[in-house]
Amino acid sequence: MMATPTILELRHAECESPGAYGAGLVDVASIHTVRAWRDPIPDDPAPYAAIIVMGGPMGTDDGPSIPWIDDEIALLRRAIAAGTPIWGACLGSQLLASALGAEITTGPAPEMGIVDITLTDDGLHDPVWSGHGDTTFPALQWHFDTFAVPEGATLLASSAAYPNQLFRHGSCYGIQFHLEVDAVVLEDWLAVDDYRTELIDLLGTDGVAHTVEEMSRIEGVTVPLAMSAIRRWFDLFVA
Repeated sequence: MMATPTILELRHAECESPGAYGAGLVDVASIHTVRAWRDPIPDDPAPYAAIIVMGGPMGTDDGPSIPWIDDEIALLRRAIAAGTPIWGACLGSQLLASALGAEITTGPAPEMGIVDITLTDDGLHDPVWSGHGDTTFPALQWHFDTFAVPEGATLLASSAAYPNQLFRHGSCYGIQFHLEVDAVVLEDWLAVDDYRTELIDLLGTDGVAHTVEEMSRIEGVTVPLAMSAIRRWFDLFVA
């Protein structure tokens, strides 16, 4: 019997768990979670079959005040060189892009709430994302920064406000949007004062209630898509 692969999860805020991504892997992989704010970042990617890099409120240029940011980018560079598959969500996509040498910048305006994501022609033919069937799907957005598409990577999806939403570089995927979040996870986010304040500042109190309502409405699409996409990534590149 083959051993169960161990996937390293790099978490940057307790509430930003793998969510539906973890559910998509629960029966095929063991996930080892490193909480970056308290656990040392591993030096060597070799013990892990793949790496999942989650979101968080910090940025890729926060290394001077948050030293583990630079440690994590260095780990991702070593993982890329070793051919380790990486799945990066939101901040994770920006850390992955930075490790690949791409520029990370603050966007013209925050992108928060439920937003339509549209696959590019390459996205429609991508082995992980082509199975969805629809060109456009809804997802939660919650970001201030954005990545340039790394050299050698392929852009797979865009939104109206931010053209760079999803890229593939070999067996590595950077996903700006939060497909892993369902209504329960969103409520966990909103229980954190800083997160709730950010959303109120941008969308108002009514906007918060609307986002929760919309999340409940779309999770029947987003959760199965998150689970199936990460499972296809696992089957193609990790297993």
